[in-house]
Amino acid sequence: MNGRKTYYSFDEIPFKSKEPYGSSIEPPGIKFSKQEILHIVIAMAVLTVAFTFAFLPYPPFSHLDQVLTYLPLSFIAIVTAFFCHEMAHKYIGQKFGYWSEFRMYPQGLFFALVLGMFAGIVFAAPGAVQIFGSPNREEMGKISMAGPSTNLLLGLIFFGIWMLSDGMMSTISYYVSYINVFLSLFNLLPFGPLDGLKIFRWKKGVWGVLFGLDLVVLLALWGVFF
Repeated sequence: MNGRKTYYSFDEIPFKSKEPYGSSIEPPGIKFSKQEILHIVIAMAVLTVAFTFAFLPYPPFSHLDQVLTYLPLSFIAIVTAFFCHEMAHKYIGQKFGYWSEFRMYPQGLFFALVLGMFAGIVFAAPGAVQIFGSPNREEMGKISMAGPSTNLLLGLIFFGIWMLSDGMMSTISYYVSYINVFLSLFNLLPFGPLDGLKIFRWKKGVWGVLFGLDLVVLLALWGVFF
């Protein structure tokens, strides 16, 4: 025998401590596994390429000379809109003591890549932070709220930069603000597995404030108020 042992649940894994995340025994800070890091890197790389082609003038394959121009913009958008969103879920989940890790959806990433490269649009389900445990309604509501709230905050920050800047900085901040606010608004829809349904079930007032703020900022980005 090679001495290896197969574990069939997280409860069986011999961690150095059985205490939940955030306890005095565990070192503070957000924690990642090697598998999770690999999934995050793959998801970010695929989404960056997909968004790069989506930013290109249509049809995208007729403007390949502009790929290097839009690649940094896409990367910034993915870091703020996707990575920060998922890490907010993960951080709050771990603060409540739950094993929280990101897992990519290969089919969703493939679909996003194909749409981005050939249709010039991105509709992605790249993956999600998986919460292992049994959080109650309040905990799940707060965990779910973390992602859209982070996107809304980033959207507001870059909205302010857009209003106060010009040139390339104005262009970059507009797109980053737009993507963050749109992602926040989409995730707040109270349907299916989206964050909005869990927040709505927890506190309808919180859901309403977040949804309303997103809508106002999005309309402002569309020039409705100008």
